[in-house]
Amino acid sequence: MYNKIRILALLFFTAQYSFSQEGIAVYSDYLSDNYYLIHPSMAGAANCAKIRLTARKQWFGQEDAPELQTLSFNGRVGKKAGAGIILFNDKNGYHSQKGVKFTYAYHLMFSRDEIDLNQLSFGISAGLIQSQLDETEFRQSGDFDPIIDGTIVQKDSYFNVDFGASYNYLDFYVHGTVKNAIETRRDIYTEYESDNLRKYLLSSGYVFGDKDRILWEPSILFQLVDKTKEKSIDLNMKAYKDFNFGKLWGGLSYRRSFDSAEYTNGSGVSKQRLQYFTPIIGVNFNNFMFAYTYSHVSGAMKFDNGGYHQVTLGINLFCKPEKYECNCPAIN
Repeated sequence: MYNKIRILALLFFTAQYSFSQEGIAVYSDYLSDNYYLIHPSMAGAANCAKIRLTARKQWFGQEDAPELQTLSFNGRVGKKAGAGIILFNDKNGYHSQKGVKFTYAYHLMFSRDEIDLNQLSFGISAGLIQSQLDETEFRQSGDFDPIIDGTIVQKDSYFNVDFGASYNYLDFYVHGTVKNAIETRRDIYTEYESDNLRKYLLSSGYVFGDKDRILWEPSILFQLVDKTKEKSIDLNMKAYKDFNFGKLWGGLSYRRSFDSAEYTNGSGVSKQRLQYFTPIIGVNFNNFMFAYTYSHVSGAMKFDNGGYHQVTLGINLFCKPEKYECNCPAIN
């Protein structure tokens, strides 16, 4: 019975992530000064070119647990354009994917001078993703399934596009992105796979406080999967404090799904929504950045008591002096 419960829990969380795994999954890494990772319109929006390396590992001690690595670079090209590139490697059990995305963004300034931030940005990313399904260990039990070869590693590649817009006005910002906008199909899961991988993201935030003391940044991120209508929301709060050596910052993110899954609890059927808490801490030293996040799943049903660990390393290049009189850490 205990093993059955663990399997049900695994299926529940796998279902919640199954569509987000097409392309780069949307976790909490965007809070590590990495909005470009999910919003192509943020390529080149800041006063520095940015390199970000992330590594995420789930369920330590579990074989074939999900893990993700990303490497991104974005910066300004001329006065109004930005460009970027993202490389990623994602593994989840027998399924894995590798990909590259190239981004172009265009930034329009509406302010009368360069002191007041009033910027509208548009961005588009074109990506090539290779998916892989390792079937070589599927028949260890000896059971026969006619649709499983059991001796091969299936591979297929597909092309897709993300596009979106961002608006930064003084201390306020809002981003909207459509991920996997083109309907496409891989020849791995045959008729069981949808060709609609589209996902909609909408995020917004506001920064307030005293730069000489502490800055506060509440923000939200809403996600909607087009095919299944799965919805979730992130509620975030970050704080920034300047020191002589640089900047120390941290925060807390809470993600909750609007959808629930049913499971048996011994005396009946119960429902549970995916929800987890993610504390984050980071430091900026000169042009270097380091951040650590830890996500803990909450609820009666979960696969493992261990959390999800993620480390982000960053370098800022070709930085210009802060030119906007605003509380806007993602831009200044």
